[in-house]
Amino acid sequence: MGRHSRSGRARAVVVAGSLAAVAVGVLVTGPAAQAATTSPAGAASPVPVAGTPCTATAHACVDLARKQAWLITDGAVSRGPVRIEPGDAQDPTPVGTFTVQWKDQNHVSDMPNRAPMPFSVFFADGGVAFHEGSMTNPSYGCVHLQHDDAVAFFNGLAVGDEVQVH
Repeated sequence: MGRHSRSGRARAVVVAGSLAAVAVGVLVTGPAAQAATTSPAGAASPVPVAGTPCTATAHACVDLARKQAWLITDGAVSRGPVRIEPGDAQDPTPVGTFTVQWKDQNHVSDMPNRAPMPFSVFFADGGVAFHEGSMTNPSYGCVHLQHDDAVAFFNGLAVGDEVQVH
């Protein structure tokens, strides 16, 4: 819903079998409503995406402990879980909620090793990205994906999309 109503209250209703959010005469249906539902007390209640640790506002979801990631479209998994290789204890992948900052299909690391980082989707400060990479060696804080998954994340994510890392 993005904006708060003057009363500061919204409620969720079911319309023809689908969730909808209502606030001051505005009806929003579908996934946007699911992401915007509120509890009876008016506090935001994030809607979880089944099978992931993330909520419906995410477009990409990462579970570091299980070494899995998902693409999420309209509040539902559209790809995944896919296998990932995150950073290690010395160079950890940051945890939190981020947004895609920029993309580069043929990126090369600016670190001394000048490693190729195909299909890079940068989402956190310090050059942290999803990209094609080794599935046996930890990244330097990035999220390594296998080739087909890296292509899918590159094509499926846009600048500004939300990324949740747990």
